[in-house]
Amino acid sequence: MSETPPESPDFDAMARDIAEVPAVEVIVTVAVNLMSAAAVKLGLTEEGEKHKDLDEARKLVHALAGLLDATAAEISSFHAAPLRDGLKSLQLAFREASLVPDESGQGPGEKYTGPVYG
Repeated sequence: MSETPPESPDFDAMARDIAEVPAVEVIVTVAVNLMSAAAVKLGLTEEGEKHKDLDEARKLVHALAGLLDATAAEISSFHAAPLRDGLKSLQLAFREASLVPDESGQGPGEKYTGPVYG
């Protein structure tokens, strides 16, 4: 009994599909995915501590801050403002979850945002 090989992805169709998506939507989608992953790694989901990994969370929050810093002027304040609010919430959650808090301005993403205070 032979298995049929899985179908290979249609890269041409994928390229056509992505070509129709505005850059702002791609950037916002990536930012939301980074925010969601960071929330999981910070233990902010229903499963809480099960997936908590502050080292991984730090990387995700830092990447989100860098993305927002690099694209803020491109995506307008309509899109950027809620993403910045979400970033700040994640940065504060990280600070709260850390056993040994980073010095002011040294937390994840603070290179781009400056020190974050509650």
